[in-house]
Amino acid sequence: MNELAQQIVSGLATGSIYASMALALVLIYRSMGVINFAQGEMAMFSTYLAWQFAQQGMPLWIAFPLTIAIAFAGAVALERVVVRPVERAAPLTVVILCLGLLITFNGLAGWIWGYTVRTFPSPFPTTPLHIGSAAFSSQDLGIIAVSLLSLGAISLFFGKTKLGLAMRAAALYPESSRVLGVRVGWMLALGWGMAAAVGALSGLMVAPVVLLEPNMMQGILVYAFAAAVLGGIDSPVGAVVGGLALGVGLNLIGAYVPVIGTDLQLTTAFGIIIVILLFRPAGLFGRRTMRRV
Repeated sequence: MNELAQQIVSGLATGSIYASMALALVLIYRSMGVINFAQGEMAMFSTYLAWQFAQQGMPLWIAFPLTIAIAFAGAVALERVVVRPVERAAPLTVVILCLGLLITFNGLAGWIWGYTVRTFPSPFPTTPLHIGSAAFSSQDLGIIAVSLLSLGAISLFFGKTKLGLAMRAAALYPESSRVLGVRVGWMLALGWGMAAAVGALSGLMVAPVVLLEPNMMQGILVYAFAAAVLGGIDSPVGAVVGGLALGVGLNLIGAYVPVIGTDLQLTTAFGIIIVILLFRPAGLFGRRTMRRV
């Protein structure tokens, strides 16, 4: 029973990271109708910035918020300068642009910091936390707490603030929002900024576990995409539920299904994407679209 509890907590920790990245994907998808394939590389680049700040002696409690702020501002500027000219272009054009950004950020990180695998400082203590006879990783519990607090704050922002409601309206009903005076273009830019900030937080949480290198977020992005598809690609709540469910499910499968283990977890994630797209394309919480024929 203790082992099962430990596996579930570990799965919730990895699932929280998937949920954060899935939420970032959903924020962009709701605004533009496409998946930002560069989201993981943007998070990786932000994580390198935090590592650079730490190397220069900056305390983590300053380096992490500063990194998230830079990620937000940089993504807003990126949307205004690079994405905005193709905002109303065909979806394929935007997808190609996102793939170009993926390659660019990956190449820049490799050029600036090299491809050497580096350790990343963890903001959480290394000593395990004992609850009864079970021992839980402080890293896992810290990741769960930080991720859930940030996701809760985002939910309150979109549900309780005027700016959050304006961003939701601009994403769902852009033309009507323009008539009502909402600056839809800037709402889209803020969406990019928030997605980058959430992605940066995901990178900061996962880097101490997987180590820091330019390709560290590519596998995470696949799991996050699977989580977003599972929960509903247009549903923030679905992204969170899908991420947590995927994290726990894959962890339990890896621990108790020897045939799959840890080697086939990525393949399992791809299988989940295919099955969901075949039998429930809208996901668990997504909105179904009706077409007249």
